[in-house]
Amino acid sequence: MRAVVVGAGIGGLAATLSLRRAGHEVTLVEQAARFTEIGAGIQLAPNATRLLRRLDLLDAVAAQAARPSHVSFRTWSDGAEICRYALGREAEDAFGAPYLLLHRADLHQALAAAVPPSSVRLNTVVVGIDQDDDSACVTTASGERLTADLVVAADGIRSAARQWLFGADEAVFSKTAAYRALLPADEVAHLDLPDLGIWLGPGRHFVHYWVRRGELLNVVAVVTAEAEGEGGTAAESWTARAEPGEQLREFDGWDSRVIDVLERAGQVFRYGIHTRVPLARWNIGRVTLLGDSAHAMVPFQAQGAAQAIMDAAVLGDVLTGATPSDVPDALDRYVRRRLATATTMQANSARAGDDFHLPDGPEAQARNARMAAYAAEHVFLPQATGWAVDVLDE
Repeated sequence: MRAVVVGAGIGGLAATLSLRRAGHEVTLVEQAARFTEIGAGIQLAPNATRLLRRLDLLDAVAAQAARPSHVSFRTWSDGAEICRYALGREAEDAFGAPYLLLHRADLHQALAAAVPPSSVRLNTVVVGIDQDDDSACVTTASGERLTADLVVAADGIRSAARQWLFGADEAVFSKTAAYRALLPADEVAHLDLPDLGIWLGPGRHFVHYWVRRGELLNVVAVVTAEAEGEGGTAAESWTARAEPGEQLREFDGWDSRVIDVLERAGQVFRYGIHTRVPLARWNIGRVTLLGDSAHAMVPFQAQGAAQAIMDAAVLGDVLTGATPSDVPDALDRYVRRRLATATTMQANSARAGDDFHLPDGPEAQARNARMAAYAAEHVFLPQATGWAVDVLDE
């Protein structure tokens, strides 16, 4: 069976590998002229790393990652610890796979290296997808038509395929924006930072963790931005640079360690965080969405990439042994197995952001007490209940 995957991000690469593992011929189409290092840190919980092991990629990914011993939640003003949860060896023993912190480019490179170059079409812009009962077809900007039994649209949060399938539908501004930076570890070694820290404050939160085997500190500083385009901070871009000192003004008055990190950050990027409205279905006939094109979410539970990898695993599973005539029904099963979980994660991530940004006073005090009480009774984060679920056992 032949498949075309549109988009060579994490979801598209994982889908390509899963479909090849299922025995199918796959052409991966990507508009960029080459694979480049973009983005910054990414967290992979055991529900994702377990699937990387199935693709024989876990060792390669883990070799570039950091393994946090714990996650520490802290208050914005003085850094007092609200609670902490175990990660590291305890999580790996409990869930059968590690919790990893890594540079997005390192994950992308590991996935891309596993795809044969002959299967990849770079510098290829897709301008249309159509289908009939027997096949689906991708049309490129050059006029070429790539015919297959299946088309997987993993073309990201600004998915054109989503609009072709389901009509006008734009990405939604989440009313939050983020500053991100990478710092050499030796510049912040004196601060004795936790492996993975999340600092909570009014209208803001600050996340940091190690990547590249602990050689770099990844920093993500999230602020409320009520109006899209406010001060330029809400533009959706991996490469838009913040104005000098902008991140310091946003976090004025925070704990001295937060300020120290932000002062030492050299090149700081900023971007608006966008999501997509949940869909009732992701597929029509022989064409389906996958990853951010289907369920882009705010990153406040660090599950965006994991959910895309899970999509890819289930897609490969339902199409193992499939023939061309099986594709529409197989895609229905794929969506039934994935849509509810991904949609719930979208909602949970949004709620986490609201909880992180509560104003000082009774609401924040109640949140902190609630978090501390939960941590006193549980070793792992509340969302860790989902890490134990193996999507391929369904």
